[in-house]
Amino acid sequence: MPTVLIIDDNAAVAIALEVLFSLHDIDALRAASPEEGLALLERSRVDLVIQDMNFSADTTSGEEGEQLFREIRRRYPDLPVILLTAWTHLDAAVGLVKSGAADYLSKPWNDNRLIATVTNLIELGQANRALAQRVKQERRQRHELEENFDLRGMVWSDPATERVLHLACQVARADVPVLISGPNGTGKERIAEIIQANSAVRDGPFVVLNCGALPSELIEAELFGADAGAYTGASKAREGKFEAADGGTLFLDEIGNLPLAGQMKLLRVLETGRFERLGSNRERQVKVRVISATNADLAAMIRAGTFREDLFYRLNLIELRLAPLAARPGDILPLANSFLAGGKQLAPAAEAALLAHGWPGNVRELKNVMARASLLAAGPVINAADLGLPASAAPALDAEPDRDTIAQALSRAHGVVAQAAADLGLSRQALYRRMERLGIARAG
Repeated sequence: MPTVLIIDDNAAVAIALEVLFSLHDIDALRAASPEEGLALLERSRVDLVIQDMNFSADTTSGEEGEQLFREIRRRYPDLPVILLTAWTHLDAAVGLVKSGAADYLSKPWNDNRLIATVTNLIELGQANRALAQRVKQERRQRHELEENFDLRGMVWSDPATERVLHLACQVARADVPVLISGPNGTGKERIAEIIQANSAVRDGPFVVLNCGALPSELIEAELFGADAGAYTGASKAREGKFEAADGGTLFLDEIGNLPLAGQMKLLRVLETGRFERLGSNRERQVKVRVISATNADLAAMIRAGTFREDLFYRLNLIELRLAPLAARPGDILPLANSFLAGGKQLAPAAEAALLAHGWPGNVRELKNVMARASLLAAGPVINAADLGLPASAAPALDAEPDRDTIAQALSRAHGVVAQAAADLGLSRQALYRRMERLGIARAG
C-alpha cells in the first residue's frame, strides 16, 4: 500500500487528509513540523509528501515551506512533493513547481482532484523506481561484461543485444558448435569474433567462409581443400578452411547455402574431426571450433529437403538469435555515433530521423548512411537532410500546443496539471510555463 507523508501544523487539515486517503487505500503519516517530517522521512518508506507552506504562527510568507521543500529535494531528489498553499503565498508555490515540486493545491482543495493527482504521482514514482532499478541492473551487467570478457569493441545499449552478448560469453568456453541466426547485416560475424576471443582457442586462427559468396561447386574445395587436378583449373594442391582453422575457430556464414554433398562432409567433420580434400583419399585430422550463421529458415529448408536435419541439430546445439536493428532501438544512436567520422555530431532532428527509420539493411545500412553523411555534411553538425533517408523517416517536430489545446487537456484532466501534461507529452514544468505565457489561469 502506498504511503503519503502529510507535513502540516494544522491538525484538522492533517486529519482530513488522512481520512480522505484511507478511503482510497493510501496510508498516511502525519508530522506537525518540518523537523518532525524530515525525521519521519529518514525512518519510513514514503511515496509522496504533502507539505504546508507556513508553520509558525502569524507567518504567511511561505519561506518555511520553501526551506522545507528545498531540504526534501536535496535529500530525496526523486520524491514527489505537493505544496498546500493559500493565496498569500501562491507565487512562491508556483516558483517551487518550476524548481521541481510535483504540484500545488490551494486551500480548500478539491478531494477528487487531490486523489487523482496523488494517485498519478504515486504510479509515476513507482514506474520511475522500477525503471531506475532496471537501469541500475543493466549497468551492473554491462560492467561485468566489459570487465570479464573481451567484447572486440562491440557497441551496444539495447537490452536485447546485451542478452545475446551474455549468452555468447557464457557459451564461449564450451567446446560446442554455435549457430547464430538473424537477418543480413545484424552483426553475426562480430558475435562469432566475441565467442572466439573468449574461448579456449582464443590464440588460434579465426577463419571466415561466406558460403553465400561462392558458387556451390567451389564451396567444398574452399572448406576441405583440393588436390591438384581435382577439378578444372586446380593446377596445384590447395589448403581448405578447415586446415587453416586447425587449433582455432571456423566461422561459416550463410550456412544454408552449403550444398547437400558439402553438408554431409561437414557433418562428418563435426562428428569425427576427419575429412579428405577433393580428389584425395588421404584422411586428415583437425581440431576446429565451428560457429555457423544463417539468415535463412533452416527448419523450412529441412522440410523442403534442401538442408540435412541431422546437420541442423549438430550445428544448433546452442543458438544465438540476433534481432533486426529496428527491433533493438537502443543500439541505433550509439552505433550511429561510433560510425561518425571527423568529430561530427548528430543534430536532434537527425537522431529522431535515425530512430524513425526502419533499417531494412540493419547495422550495415546504418554504417553506410553515417559514412555518407560524415562525408557530405557541410559543417560539424549532421542534420536530418544529410542522412539521405526517406522523408517519412524524419518525423515532423511536434508543434507547441496552443491555448485551446491546453485548455481542452486541462478540462479532460479535471484540472489535474500532471495528467494534462502527460496527455500533451509535456513535463509539468513545461506546461506551467506555457500556461503562464498564454495567460491560462489554474483552477484553485
